[in-house]
Amino acid sequence: MTNGVRLFTAAVVLLLPARLSHAQSSTWRPVVMSDHGMVASGHPLASEAGLRILKAGGNAVDAAIATWAVQGVTEPMMTGLGGDMFVMIYLAKTHEVKFINGTGFAPLAATIDLYKAKGGIPENGPLSISVPGAVGGAELALRKYGTKSLTDVLAPAVELAGEGFPVTEHLANSLHSSENMLSKFPSTTEIWFRESKPLRMGDRVVQKDLAATLRAIGQQGSTAFYRGAIAKATAAYLKANGGLIDEADLAAYQAFEDEPVKINYRGIDVYECPPNSQGIVMLEALNILEGFNLRYMGHNSAPYLHLVTEALKLSFADRNKFIGDPKFVPPIPVHELLSKEYAASRRGAIDPVHAIEGEPAPGDPRRPSSVSAGHAYAAPRTVPSAVGPAGVDTFGLTTYLAVVDQDRNMVSITSSLLSLFGSGMVVEHAGYFLNNRMDYFYLDPAKANSLAPRKRTRQTINPALSLKDDKPYMAFGTPGADTQPQTQLQFFLNVVDFGMNVQQALEAPAIISSSFESSYYPHAIAGKLMAPAALPKSVLEGLAALGHNLDIRDVKGVGAVKAIMIHPQTNVLMGGVSPSGDSYVMGW
Repeated sequence: MTNGVRLFTAAVVLLLPARLSHAQSSTWRPVVMSDHGMVASGHPLASEAGLRILKAGGNAVDAAIATWAVQGVTEPMMTGLGGDMFVMIYLAKTHEVKFINGTGFAPLAATIDLYKAKGGIPENGPLSISVPGAVGGAELALRKYGTKSLTDVLAPAVELAGEGFPVTEHLANSLHSSENMLSKFPSTTEIWFRESKPLRMGDRVVQKDLAATLRAIGQQGSTAFYRGAIAKATAAYLKANGGLIDEADLAAYQAFEDEPVKINYRGIDVYECPPNSQGIVMLEALNILEGFNLRYMGHNSAPYLHLVTEALKLSFADRNKFIGDPKFVPPIPVHELLSKEYAASRRGAIDPVHAIEGEPAPGDPRRPSSVSAGHAYAAPRTVPSAVGPAGVDTFGLTTYLAVVDQDRNMVSITSSLLSLFGSGMVVEHAGYFLNNRMDYFYLDPAKANSLAPRKRTRQTINPALSLKDDKPYMAFGTPGADTQPQTQLQFFLNVVDFGMNVQQALEAPAIISSSFESSYYPHAIAGKLMAPAALPKSVLEGLAALGHNLDIRDVKGVGAVKAIMIHPQTNVLMGGVSPSGDSYVMGW
């Protein structure tokens, strides 16, 4: 037994709360179970579209792209043609995991000097936009691993955009909270406002221009979007509004296939997205945590949550030091960052009775036996009396989908505009929102994620897949920017270490750290630990005593995770979605 485990064991004796009986706990929604196929997504109409494709004989990739396209219609605040995506695919026939990078880059005119002269990177508007990558990623995934045509899989989205659909409470609330930003752009208000006010719950929204755009992409492929009439409309709109992206930027874009990254955690192979994704964060944290008996500590005990928090802090520090676009930064030591030897050295940096203050120092993965730089540790704190509301930062500004088909192919896709409604700008005569992904770049050239023309920013999106005994086990993911690997990690541990079913694992309270440089410009370190008010008082007091600066929120569930699990013995599909937004899972 290591010294760290001994010290944690002592802490458990003092702080361990009563254990949960997961077999007896009720859930907000049931676990959805089926045999033939299943779709989990951020909107019921998107899940229905994917299910429709599966029932028509399509495979998981066909259904996933159909689901994503409908998400862009029904979740315009989260995703769409003007955003980015990462695609993880498990192929049942060959037992391979594939990864497709559908993320865009900075326009050629985007330089550090230009943005410094303008006072920084804006949160929205024309200078916040990078070249969209999702359309290219979707087409590449379908062409290589799907069975149906682009026209077929986009048909449900064309139908919903052209004929309209009712605005949900979640979409209406998002429109209302973004009213000031959206009202700046006439092409946006023309669709999403009525009588100078945002659409409300129950209103119907029709997007004729978006339907035409989707139809053109279906017929002509991504060429229409990046080199054809849609590209010309996009470039003209941005030029007229002070943007940087031109036709040459759009024509230069290509999605590509790359190798996923993976680790083995307690016998389960966990696959994540490689750089320019932050996918290493969850995997490095899992490696660190594998050295502890988490079940003995007790689910959501103060020692357990402390350990999870510190492992994540260390992993995020390494993300911020090393991860960027591999085409622009020195060779990224991904293999070393995800080695068990390096995890052991990082594990030694965790103090069981003191929280690290702020962002820890990054490690040296090329010399894992070296002593980590010293860390400042926080003094004990008290539990704040105020309880904050559940804001969008608790469940994310992105969307996720998972699909498993009858052959047990699995697809895991996270797609995003970045912030709520991205730049706020709808392309005139094309009908789709543009992202604000430039907001993730640094203006410090010494940083791995510093801005450069045609460089992809470090992405927070990181959908996951896992295999158990060389068989498909689970597809899972979540929106949430810097919260994504944190909520995905806790969901995964809930299933693997604590034996919860997928719905229980999604609904269990979770903590979120911000003790590292935020991905959002200007990359501040908030230094808080967001904790749900649902945690027992003794746990909150225990975390505060360890030095965590608590931000208590009235939230439920592990972010906005969605997951589909395959029963190891019966092959039954088991799906769950968290109690947030319009998330929905359907099976047949």
